[in-house]
Amino acid sequence: MQHVKIHSDQDYMTLGQLLKYIGAVSTGGQAKWFLSEYNVNVNHEPENRRGKKLYDGDHVEIENHGEFIIEK
Repeated sequence: MQHVKIHSDQDYMTLGQLLKYIGAVSTGGQAKWFLSEYNVNVNHEPENRRGKKLYDGDHVEIENHGEFIIEK
């Protein structure tokens, strides 16, 4: 499980930003496609919105990429 830090000037990061951060996609447009092709869970619930806000303590599971904990 990897820990991902939110930039200090923000309270959240979006799921699309996380996908770019971990290298799963290189652009926001690819995030929409990625989320339609891969299983992604946020706090054990399926999620397919690239704009989903991720806050401190959220748990994200991404098929073939691993598990991530969001930290402030």
